[in-house]
Amino acid sequence: MNLKVGSISCEWEMRNFSSHFRLQQPGSVIPYTIRGRQNEEGEQPRAAVDDQPRCEWDFNLSAVISSAAAGCAVGSDAIGVVEFDRSNSFFATGGIARKIRIYNAQKLLLSRENGDGNAAFLDHSAACEYYMCTPAKLSSLKWKPGSGSRVIGSGDYDGVVMEYDLEKRVPVFERDEHGGRRVWSMDYSNWNPTLGGSGSDDGTMQVWDTRCDMGKTLASVEPDRYGCSPVCSVEFNPFGGFLVAVGCSDHKIYGYDVRRMVDPVFILDGHRKAVTYTRFLDQQKIVSSSTDGCLKMWDAENQHLIRTYKGHVNSRRFVGLSVWRTGGLFSCGSENNQVYVYDMRWGKPIWVGGFEQAAQPRCEPGFVSGVCWRETGGERCTLVAGGSDGVLQVFEGEKRSRLCS
Repeated sequence: MNLKVGSISCEWEMRNFSSHFRLQQPGSVIPYTIRGRQNEEGEQPRAAVDDQPRCEWDFNLSAVISSAAAGCAVGSDAIGVVEFDRSNSFFATGGIARKIRIYNAQKLLLSRENGDGNAAFLDHSAACEYYMCTPAKLSSLKWKPGSGSRVIGSGDYDGVVMEYDLEKRVPVFERDEHGGRRVWSMDYSNWNPTLGGSGSDDGTMQVWDTRCDMGKTLASVEPDRYGCSPVCSVEFNPFGGFLVAVGCSDHKIYGYDVRRMVDPVFILDGHRKAVTYTRFLDQQKIVSSSTDGCLKMWDAENQHLIRTYKGHVNSRRFVGLSVWRTGGLFSCGSENNQVYVYDMRWGKPIWVGGFEQAAQPRCEPGFVSGVCWRETGGERCTLVAGGSDGVLQVFEGEKRSRLCS
């Protein structure tokens, strides 16, 4: 999935929430500021620290899931998104193949333990619990909070947001506020699970209510009011707050209070190219990814940059970004067909895992196009990564008892 950023002409439109949404008391909203470029790296000056990462984790390949037709078909089944459900029992994938595939995470992990200890090699048809066909290519998936892993939402290349009842295997909600322009990202509010948001190539972030009829948008904001730059990422605060973070191709991250969306409460400016992903690490820290080849961690409350992370290759594609909040780790894909893991404390990767690709002369170079952590605690972790060739790889991590020298 190539990111194409260009000038888009559209009429600026902005609507506020209805009056039954109670606003914060005056003075309690984060003041509107622009922060970011404090020095060459865009970081706030801080005390000198050892930036040499320490290897505290061992990662091993647990399972590889591919299709019998995989190999040279880069792009035909590219996996653009991987999402674990709230119970961390299942994960879903979506992408170019116009399918939502559902996998049982525990079964995949047991497949390695029941074998000879090496990675299990499986076919999608055998590993997948079930799948649903979709009318368009998928760019985003989100499990709906409070649905008991029964409902999943999607954003697609036709500019449509849909919800699917996975138990009945039918669509139950559909809306198209983006005029047919591709939806890059959608998410649900944890404050009110009936609220959702979507960002699109049309330069807007729309906030909608799944209980409303088609066309009744609660709010529409255009972060880049002058250039109408595509909105690449939308994420509501997963800890239940009222903040939604929006990544835009104008290089900036915008924060909005969902109860009053006339203006952003902050703008974070430090990336040099399009911001493709924004993820909350905790109540006030946000991690962002950009096609400038960097990840950045921000203090959203005080609006300053904490650290920049470099090592992976990302200049023009969506390569995924996921944060493991319990362990303080980030992961992203790369255009060199590898998976990168960063520890929040160090700016260099602590682990790099490669995707193998069939060496055929006509094959296009592959890239890792989607990643997701399983949000578990303790000394073990699970990371699932999807590639542009449709191959899934499941990695297990275990914390070492002693640090490497």
